[in-house]
This record gives sequence, structure tokens and C-alpha cells, in this order.
Amino acid sequence: MASTFDAVLIGGGIMGNATAFELARRGMKVALLEKGALAAGSTGRSSAIVRQHYSNEVTARMARWGLDVFRDFDERVGGESGFVNAGFLVLVPAEDIEGLRANVALQQSVGIDTRILSTEEIPEVMPGVASADLVAAAYEPAAGYADPHLTTTGFCEAAKRHGARFFFNREVTGIRFAGERVVGVDTTAGPVDAGAVVNCAGPWGARVAAMAGLDVPVSSCRAQVAVFHRPEASRGPHPVVLDFVHASYFRPETGDLMLVGLIDPSEAEDVVDPDRYPEHTDDAFEQLVGERWIRRCPAMEAAERRRGYAGLYAITPDWHPVIDEVPAGSGHFVCTGFSGHGFKLGPAVGRLTADLVTGEPPLFDAHPFRLARYAEGDPVRGRYEYSITG
Repeated sequence: MASTFDAVLIGGGIMGNATAFELARRGMKVALLEKGALAAGSTGRSSAIVRQHYSNEVTARMARWGLDVFRDFDERVGGESGFVNAGFLVLVPAEDIEGLRANVALQQSVGIDTRILSTEEIPEVMPGVASADLVAAAYEPAAGYADPHLTTTGFCEAAKRHGARFFFNREVTGIRFAGERVVGVDTTAGPVDAGAVVNCAGPWGARVAAMAGLDVPVSSCRAQVAVFHRPEASRGPHPVVLDFVHASYFRPETGDLMLVGLIDPSEAEDVVDPDRYPEHTDDAFEQLVGERWIRRCPAMEAAERRRGYAGLYAITPDWHPVIDEVPAGSGHFVCTGFSGHGFKLGPAVGRLTADLVTGEPPLFDAHPFRLARYAEGDPVRGRYEYSITG
């Protein structure tokens, strides 16, 4: 006999767990199914940057709301998020400075604490940075980074306290409908009945959507992160840096380490099987991002290389997610395709998805994230098009 729930969530990353928490706290009987372990996919290998710098109002609002959750995690969820208030610095080439100013104005209009820095102020925020090629930068003092495992575990445990059930090492093999309504899923351990099914499967999102007869344009792409040990003279706190000039980012990590990666749209070309892909960095990648980092911070030439890792991005054609009930009125929801910038949106996405499932007035506008936008020729647009930045 099948177990019966109000809602079944597929995927054990931050999106599935945040949604489970939001649904369970509203009194719904919730089950989360994960084919592996908690945060074993994209979430567990995320750089977990928490910033509000977006070029679309809806995502800026979501990031603003999410930052409060990360910052006050024990009060609002329970447990720890591992949030570190490091600040966030955005560097752009001279030709993009007007766009940067417009983005900062947009962000300020929704209550984000951000401002433009002059070239003289940049080294005050980021000592040792080479700024001769810059005319200004944007800075968010309240931003930083979190711990993806602590955050996901916190949502999981909070959802459990509200009665949610979690089933790991249980893969979904099919989604069942009765007429136009979803009625449950089939799994490797038997059927599970539910009035709502939510696909939070990340890089497996297209595969799971196909079980419901849907073509969701999400590609599973390998994303590498190089790890370096900083030289003694360059240790200490500093902000997360997004460098559009060199299409890269770097952020501090415990143990005097630095995580360095790309914000290059070419990462969408490295499509892989999410179940079988190289999970360590390539030598050529480490050399590439290392050289870009040194050009921005010359003292880092003395840094020592450590073993890096590779995770997965679930990339859509416009680098923005699909958050939608499809077909409409079916009880089948898609919540995937966050294209490498979803972790920071996780708390807000959990809230938005729960609003859609329960039919409550949504806190955020879901319309831009509808699946039909691709067929309608209306993709999400922004100044940082086709980029991890959003």
C-alpha cells in the first residue's frame, strides 16, 4: 500500500529542503525523496555566495529577503547557516559602469544596502587589489557567504520538527496522474501518493520533468572551483569579489583558503551526465583561474594550489529558473534550473514555491519564471544576460 502525503518533493538540496520547511510549517503532510544523500548534488558543492546584486527586481527582492534568513537563521529556521558577513564587491570594465550604476540604483530602490565605490575606495575594501583598469565598483557590506551543508541540514531538521518525512536513497522512477491531476510518484521503494508533486531535482530536473511528459530546457553542466592556500602576507578577512573584467570570482574560505571560479557563460557548454562526471578540477582550469586571480590580486602569485572540485549547474537558456505549476491546475510543480546562482535564493524560493503549492498569495512574483516564457519568446532579461550573475 502506498504512503499518502499532501505534497511530495523530489530532490534533497536547498530548494527541496527550504520548500519542505515552508510547507510543513503550514501544516501540510510532506515527504521529501532524494535518490542519494542530503545536499549531495549542486547544493553540497556550491560556493554558497550570499549576495543581493541582481539586475532584475524580482530576483533582487528575493535575494534581499533571503539574506535576512541566512543572517538570522537560528531565529527564523533553527540551527546554523554558517553565514559569514564578508561583504561583496563587484568589479566591471569601464564600458559597463553605467550599467553598474543602474543596477545599484535598482537594488537601492528595493532596500538593498549597496553603493558605488570610487577607485580610491576599492583598496580600502579589498587590500591588494589591482584597480588601474577600473573606474568604480559596487559594494554590499551586508553580503557574504554561508555553509551549504549547514544551511540545508538546518532546513531539513526544521521541516522534521514540523512533521515532514525524509526518505534518502530513494529514487523517483515515475510521476503518476489521474486525468489532469497528479496523484503521486513511483520510487525504487514503492509508490507514494500525494496531491502535489514538486520537482526540485536541480541538474536532474529535466529528467524528472520528462516523467510528467514535460520538456523543461535544463542542462546539467560541470562547474569547477579551484582552491588555493593564501600566502601569509595576504591572509585575513576580505569580501567576496565578482570580477567581470576577468569573468571570475573569488571568495575566502576557512583555513586561509580561497575559492576561485568562473562567471563565464561558456560553462554552459560543458554538459555532462549528472550521475557520472569528473568531480575534481582540471589542471588547465586551475591555471586559467589562477592567472586571472593574480592579475586582479598580484600578491596571490605566491599562493599554493590545493585540490579543487567540480559541481553541477542546472542551466536554462536565459540562466534563470523555472518555478511553475505545469500543467496549470495539475498539482505538478517545477522548481529547477537555477543556473549556478540559486543557493542565495533558496530561502525565498522555498517560500515562493510553498505559496504556489498552497494557493496563497505569493510573496514574490512567479510570472517571470513560468515555463511558457521560452515558447512565448519572453525570456528573463537583465544587464548580466546569459551569466551566472543573474
